[in-house]
Amino acid sequence: MTSSSSSSASSFFACFWSSALRSKPLSPAVETSVRTSSGDGLVRRLGLFDLILLGIGASIGAGIFVVTGTVARDAGPGVTISFIIAGASCVLNALCYAELASRFPAVVGGAYMYTYSAFNELTAFLVFAQLMLDYHIGAASIARSLASYVVTVLELIPFLKDNIPSWVGHGEEVLGALSINILAPILLVLLTVVLCWGVGESSILNSIMTVTKVLIVLFIIIVGAFEVDVSNWTPFAPHGLNSILTGATVVFFSYVGFDAVANSAEESKRPQRDLPFGIIGSLLVCVALYIGVCLVITGMVPYRYLGEDAPLAQAFTSRGLKYVSVLISFGAVAGLTTTLLVGLYVQSRLYLGLGRDGLLPAIFARVHPTRHTPVHSQVWVGLVASILAGLLNVRVLSHILSVGTLTGYSVVSACVVTLRWKDKTSSQASTRRISRRGEGIICLFTIACCGFAAGVLFRYGASFVFLILMAVIAISSAGALYLRQVYTDPPGFSCPGVPIIPSVSIFFNIFLFAQLHYEAWMRFIVLSIVTVGVYAFYGQYHVDPLGSNASIVYHRAPAEEAP
Repeated sequence: MTSSSSSSASSFFACFWSSALRSKPLSPAVETSVRTSSGDGLVRRLGLFDLILLGIGASIGAGIFVVTGTVARDAGPGVTISFIIAGASCVLNALCYAELASRFPAVVGGAYMYTYSAFNELTAFLVFAQLMLDYHIGAASIARSLASYVVTVLELIPFLKDNIPSWVGHGEEVLGALSINILAPILLVLLTVVLCWGVGESSILNSIMTVTKVLIVLFIIIVGAFEVDVSNWTPFAPHGLNSILTGATVVFFSYVGFDAVANSAEESKRPQRDLPFGIIGSLLVCVALYIGVCLVITGMVPYRYLGEDAPLAQAFTSRGLKYVSVLISFGAVAGLTTTLLVGLYVQSRLYLGLGRDGLLPAIFARVHPTRHTPVHSQVWVGLVASILAGLLNVRVLSHILSVGTLTGYSVVSACVVTLRWKDKTSSQASTRRISRRGEGIICLFTIACCGFAAGVLFRYGASFVFLILMAVIAISSAGALYLRQVYTDPPGFSCPGVPIIPSVSIFFNIFLFAQLHYEAWMRFIVLSIVTVGVYAFYGQYHVDPLGSNASIVYHRAPAEEAP
């Protein structure tokens, strides 16, 4: 009996590892078969301008009217440098996303599918789970914020002022644990209907709202520029470099969203050309807008007098420009609408990718035969967000967010490096104790560990000597990657400076990971354990490793002969 149990356990683990470590090699020339008769494929309707607006819509929400001022209270006018540093870091991530989006232009699934190709099935499933929890909680939180801003706008009408119950849009605590909000689920249902209706219709809505938002921000920058007193920019960094760096770790998340463009690969008209430009172009526009707002708000009011809740609106009010505060409310509604719309869109495409591969039930892989949208995935995403937004004050969970984003960014950067080796070294025979690929993965892991250690040391005010030590070890590992691996240039857009740029990106992403709350670290560990359990008892038995249930046919690249 014991021998039989031991044999069964051994067989289970052997099957588990065999499944977990398999990958899905993707050819650069992936063929997309849009089988409209069976409803398996999406339709290519998004041009370059649509993709840029998609990225801007996902990145700039109401935060541009709030975060810029709240961080300026600590960093002073130097908050501009904080946004530049954070923007530069995001550009590194964007370059990595751009290469993979160009290399695999017909792949729906973004970071999940890149990880599946570069590493293995289990790692890809873990990346999906971490990203998806961020998206679910984030969508619910944004929906509640949007509902609150909509009520604020409605209360500009005299007979509605102070007559709208709190449970309608601002939320009302019930029984301590619940917070009822009626408007947030209604808004989610409306946006879900738009997304199910068609990508063309949702793109039009996103374009209108994004253009409105950008025009409002530009108007605010132009009007504010005439109210700037340059003496308010002195001292530029009142609390030193440390406050600017701390500010950079906070405002980094203001740029998050450009990666949404990568998930629209199967709906882009010219993905290999447009996706890289869409990713990088949308991010650069966001950087410019954030810098403009920072310079205006710190020039209008001395940084120490900036408010906490609505610093930008208060700055204009103090200058007698109260009408701009009203405009900011409309800008916030437009900003949150696009952020929520794109967030729901991205979630459905990730579910679509996993449904096609079999890691999730096949219902998530179904596409409407005439609308060409993943209706089942979209409805599921909207339902989850509506329940969370309608019943829970999910804003209190905001401190466990960003784990999935930073994890996804780091793994995508690592994918760029490993996929550059794969064509040359993955099939070569070797008598070495550790293969060159194994050496490379150890180096990448070392860089990530150094980033986390440096982040923890920085967080607790350790001596810069230890920070420099971690940086030296990371630089040495990046040097080993550069000197001991053979790299090829991929077709299409190529990230410059591989492996150095991806290594810097990984280091800084994990450095930021260390700045998150302890609860975020625990969330990462617990969710990872749960995800492994789901994969062990469901995913590994249902997956189709060659993706035969998908409308995308993946062809294995021919293996090179060992010398």
